[in-house]
Amino acid sequence: MRIEIICTGDEVLTGKITNTNFSYMAQKLEDVGLSVHWGTTVGDDRDSLLTAFKLAAGRADAVIVNGGLGPTVDDLSQEIAAQAAGVDLVLHQEWLDRMESFFTRRMRTMPPNNVKQAMLPATAEMLDNPVGTACGFALDIGGARFFFTPGVPRELRRMLEEQVIPRILARSGAPASIHLKRFHSYGLGESHVDQLLTGVEALDPDGGVKLGFRAHYPQLETKLTVRGTDMDDVRRKLAPITAEVKQRLGNFIFAEDDQTLEGVTLAALTAEGATLTLVETFTAGQIAARIAHLPGAEGVFRHGSVTRHLDELFGVPLPNQLDQVTTEAVAVAARQQTGASHALAVLIELDDGADRIDFGGTIWIAIATASRVAFRRSRILGGREWVRLGAVELALDCLRRLLHALPVVERIDFEKS
Repeated sequence: MRIEIICTGDEVLTGKITNTNFSYMAQKLEDVGLSVHWGTTVGDDRDSLLTAFKLAAGRADAVIVNGGLGPTVDDLSQEIAAQAAGVDLVLHQEWLDRMESFFTRRMRTMPPNNVKQAMLPATAEMLDNPVGTACGFALDIGGARFFFTPGVPRELRRMLEEQVIPRILARSGAPASIHLKRFHSYGLGESHVDQLLTGVEALDPDGGVKLGFRAHYPQLETKLTVRGTDMDDVRRKLAPITAEVKQRLGNFIFAEDDQTLEGVTLAALTAEGATLTLVETFTAGQIAARIAHLPGAEGVFRHGSVTRHLDELFGVPLPNQLDQVTTEAVAVAARQQTGASHALAVLIELDDGADRIDFGGTIWIAIATASRVAFRRSRILGGREWVRLGAVELALDCLRRLLHALPVVERIDFEKS
């Protein structure tokens, strides 16, 4: 199955907006075993769009066109699709009624130019958009099936996952059931995990499991794409490989599938009836930002202190050079003074000098409870942002480990002696 993605819009072509839609679509297709062979970006120009559609129709089996379904004069996808397919544009009354209802529910009057969004090529199949006014559609141009999607990311994502991908899979002759299993880890690099998981695919003698990775520092996503005749077949193939991945990666796996590190940590705090105080330097409050907005955090998150440099924290004097005693004292004082059951202190000493690849920082972490204080020190190189991101992730992971009775100190690939 040869797939092409065409992204439209002058703002995309000129770089005024970052084209995150392409990466999202390509990743979602890859997750179900479909690969993108070509990616094309075209401005809001009739001749250029027509050329791109005809070129894709001659080399691809399926084409996803993103953007150009709005009500304004520079939204040209319907018009050029009809021209490329050699059919007329016709009013799609069902979608016009949907749009009018959309505006009525919001106590607004639909502008006349929105009628343009209900004009579709005569041979088009409508693709539902439950969260917007841009009607998606599919039709054949040449030997390819084209799928036209809105440019608004949240509208695209619903349509891609619910409407487009199932249709492409059906056309590709893929197995009836495809499932993506994901493991999220912190502390191991991609090449290291690749070595650790050598041979796991062979645990399925049918060859229905594909191993893949997506690295986004400081986390790594390990993916298992499983194909089967039905979900029972998928589960049968997946079970031994899932067990093996968990055994080989061990404590470094912090979440699975749609779970997040902060979500898992908050759930563990909630299960204990615990409350949390945070003390952060240099992170710009990113640890609090990861937790405080989550549902249920209102019952857990007690206090957050964000500083850049102070002579003292919670009455604890800060020396010119940090140490374990000072870090632990800050965590203990923060817990006692805010009344939380757990306090996490993350103090960072940055190197002197300009930002560069060998610029680094020392991260001092202490977690205080009523009965113990856990400590972790780590040195990370790679630049200011690398240190900041690493500190946020390491601190959350240390808290997660303590809450799950795992070793708080376990060497990671990103730290230096």
